[in-house]
Amino acid sequence: MKLALIGRGVMGQLVAAEARKTGVEVGVTITSQDEGKSVEELVETLRGHDVAIDFSVAGAVLRNIESCARARVPLVEGTTGWGQHESEAKRIVEKHDGSLVFGANFSIGVNIFYRVVERAAELFAAVEGYAPFIEEAHHWRKRDAPSGTALYLRELMSAHLGSEIPTASTRAGNIPGTHRVGFDSLADQIMLTHTARSRQGFAAGALLAANWIVDHKGVYEFSDVIDGILK
Repeated sequence: MKLALIGRGVMGQLVAAEARKTGVEVGVTITSQDEGKSVEELVETLRGHDVAIDFSVAGAVLRNIESCARARVPLVEGTTGWGQHESEAKRIVEKHDGSLVFGANFSIGVNIFYRVVERAAELFAAVEGYAPFIEEAHHWRKRDAPSGTALYLRELMSAHLGSEIPTASTRAGNIPGTHRVGFDSLADQIMLTHTARSRQGFAAGALLAANWIVDHKGVYEFSDVIDGILK
């Protein structure tokens, strides 16, 4: 498999390193120096690759999605903070008969955590006196707050508990990522926590998605990949 990388930040470098460990060929790497290139130029750069993984910036996501779709290169979109453009992204992929998998978090553990939290919210919805809340913390370089993972957790919980779920964010130091979901009452407090020890788990998940999306057409969330594994 020949992989195109979009973004050469911390995550891009990790994906490249993990890819080479597993024998995946890393072809082109598109960086911030390519910002001035047109979609047509990026299409030509991407042609001949089997799949692309994007960990760049939110403002470039639609351009990257269109470039990959037009180049017939399936894309794993790991960038966060572009959720308001999701419908436009789907339109672009469908127009060009492309392939896209995206997610708020590509950690396999986090995606299991989603399912645990959703079930907990369902259980607490059946009783009175418990107030839900979400806390998340990341390194100072992470731009979006709350994180995409926290927003998705809130969405899952809101289906059972309503939309008013307090969500707090911290940006400091080099924290890879911590998400806490709590249910507080006068009698006790239940806390569910996922703590990332490193970003390697995100890279491994992105490569898992890359291997999966090459055989699929359309738009998928990373949860669809996990569902396939769990089944």
